[in-house]
Amino acid sequence: MEQFDVVVIGAGAAGLFCAAQAGLAGLRVMVLDNGKKPGRKILMSGGGRCNFTNLYIEPAAYLSSNPHFCKSALARYTQWDFIDMVSRHGIAWHEKTLGQLFCDDSAEQIVTMLMDECQQGNVTLRLRSEVLAIERNEQGYTLQLNGAEIHANRLVIASGGLSMPGLGASPFGYKVAEQFGLPVLPTRAGLVPFTLHKPLLEQLQTLSGVSLPSVVTAQDGTQFRENILFTHRGMSGPAVLQISSYWRAGEPVMVNLAPDGGVDALLDEQRQAHPNQSLKNTLAMLLPKRLIEVLMSLGLVPDVTLKQLNSRQQADLVAHLSQWEIVPNGTEGYRTAEVTLGGVDTHALSSRTMEARTVPGLYFIGEVVDVTGWLGGYNFQWAWSSAWACAQALAS
Repeated sequence: MEQFDVVVIGAGAAGLFCAAQAGLAGLRVMVLDNGKKPGRKILMSGGGRCNFTNLYIEPAAYLSSNPHFCKSALARYTQWDFIDMVSRHGIAWHEKTLGQLFCDDSAEQIVTMLMDECQQGNVTLRLRSEVLAIERNEQGYTLQLNGAEIHANRLVIASGGLSMPGLGASPFGYKVAEQFGLPVLPTRAGLVPFTLHKPLLEQLQTLSGVSLPSVVTAQDGTQFRENILFTHRGMSGPAVLQISSYWRAGEPVMVNLAPDGGVDALLDEQRQAHPNQSLKNTLAMLLPKRLIEVLMSLGLVPDVTLKQLNSRQQADLVAHLSQWEIVPNGTEGYRTAEVTLGGVDTHALSSRTMEARTVPGLYFIGEVVDVTGWLGGYNFQWAWSSAWACAQALAS
C-alpha cells in the first residue's frame, strides 16, 4: 500500500495550491482527481483568461452562514500574495472592471504555474482516479481507489461543489463530510442566470443579446451596479449573476434601467426644444430602442409625444424605469452556475486550519465549504487563501 503524509482529493484551484504548498514544506503529497486533466474549471474561467483574484478582496464580499469564518484565511494569504506569485512566474496580467484581474494570455498559465509548484514540491498527481471508499483509524486514512489502495496520515477534501457538472462536479465532498458526522448546509446554484415566466419571457425574447448598465436590487436590499444582459431564456450579465446569490425562489428583483438618473431632466430639456418629438425617440437617447419598444408593449412607457406627456405620466415613467420589478421563474441551475452556495458547515471547521473540529486530520477547503464569493475573482481568492491556511497547518 502506498503511503503519503497528505492526500488531497480534487485537482482544482484549492487542491493544487494546497498540495504544492504542503509539498514545498517537505511533506509527501498525492493529489487525486476523477478527471482527465487538472484545473478544468480554471481553464474555462474568465472566458479562458482566468479571473484569478480581485484587488478589492474583503470578507463582506462572501456569503456564509458564519460570515466571520473567511476572515482569518483571507487576512493571512491575501490577493497581494497571490499576485506576487503570478508575477514571479512571469505571467502578465491586467485589471478589467471593479478590480478583476485576468491573465493577458491564457488561463492555462495559471494551471501551468500550479503544476510547476507541485512539481517543485514533488507532489504525485493521479488523474482518472475514483475514490470508492474512505476509512479512518488511529494511523490516518485508507482510501480505496479503482484499482489501488493508498494510506494518508491526513486527508484534504478540495472536491468543489455542484456547479458545472460537465466539468466533473459531484456531491463527493458533501458525502465525505456526512460520513464523518459533519453537517452540510443545503446547496443551491449561485452566480447563475435567471429564467423568466411566460408571458414576460416571450415579450422580452426580442431583446436577446441586448446589454445595458443597471442597478439590480434583491429583496434583502443587496444591490449591484453592473450590466444586465437579456437572453433567450431570461436574464444574465454580471449584475444578474451577482444578485442571483442573494435571491430566493418567489422573490422579486428590482431593476433600475437608468442608474445615473437624469430621466426627468432629459424629458424637460427635450420638451422645451422638441415638444413634438415622440417619447420613444427621446428615451432612445438613454436606452436601447428595442428595450423601449418592449417597455411600451408592457405598458410601462406611453406612446405619446413630449408635449402630450403630463406630469403624472412622467412621474410614473421615471418610477417604472428606476424600479422595474421582475419575479424570476428560477435560475438556469448548476449547469451554468459559476459556484455552489451552501456546503460543509463552517461551524464544524477551524477557521485557522480548515480542519474538522471533531475529526483530526480531515480538512475541507475551497468551494466545498459554505463560503461563496462575489463574481470577479473572489472565489478563486477563497480557494488560494483556504488552501494556504490548510497547508500551513499540515506543515506545522
